[in-house]
This record gives sequence, structure tokens and C-alpha cells, in this order.
Amino acid sequence: MHEHIGALLNQVSRLMRREFDARARGIGVTRPQWMVLGLLEAHAGSNQGALAEMLEVEPITLGRMIDRLQEAELVERRADPADRRAWRIFLTERGENLLDMLRPFGLETLSQAFEGVSKADSEVLMATLLRVRSNLSRKVQPDAAANG
Repeated sequence: MHEHIGALLNQVSRLMRREFDARARGIGVTRPQWMVLGLLEAHAGSNQGALAEMLEVEPITLGRMIDRLQEAELVERRADPADRRAWRIFLTERGENLLDMLRPFGLETLSQAFEGVSKADSEVLMATLLRVRSNLSRKVQPDAAANG
């Protein structure tokens, strides 16, 4: 089982993304844009570099997405009071409303994905995945010998 778990997690993730995209297609927002909006809801006022790191994309790539989101009046850039070269990014009311429209699609996708799975099993799965993420998220400590 363990030799295929990475492939299985990848397949499940892809299928969930596909299902969500099919539901959200009519609203006209892409999944990467939705991810940015969701991150901004949780991390309002983050700068572009911090958001890019959270999304694991290059800052220039995120900058283009933020440009499009700003043109659509879903986010706004505000000057950073601590660094006049930087911008803080915030959801607009329109962006918040769009997230409210997207939430049911996420819940429908999860409901479909967990059909026939007991609450206890889904809680064990969630706890296990949180542990795996935590294990893999730990910063690798440089080897003392490698540093001389």
C-alpha cells in the first residue's frame, strides 16, 4: 500500500479539483484564483511574497493573478505602512461575495468525495493527513558537517 500512497493522493486530489472546477465553471473564476481569494480571506493584508510562498508559486506568477483579480475588483492593493515599496493585498466586498458563492461547490465536492465514508473514518483520515503534512512541512535542519 505505501508504495502507491503518493500516486493515490495525487489521483484523489486531481479528481477533487476536477469535480470542483465542473461545479464552479459557471462563475468564471479559475481554481488558482479561488485559492488566492481563500488565502486572502485567512491572511488578509499579506504581501505578494508571502502569498506566493503559501501557494508555492513564483511571485511574478502571483503578481499577474493579483493584477487580474484587481481588474475584476475582487482584491485591492494597499500601500504597506512599514515599507513604501511593498503592497498589502486585501479582499474586496465583491471578492468576499464570490467566496460565499464558491463555498457550496466545495461542500458539494467534499460530500461527493466522502459518500459512504463514516464520520469516524473521515476524522482518522484528516488527522493522519494533518500529521503527514506536519511531518513533511518541518524545516530540514542543515547537517552540521555540511556547514564545516
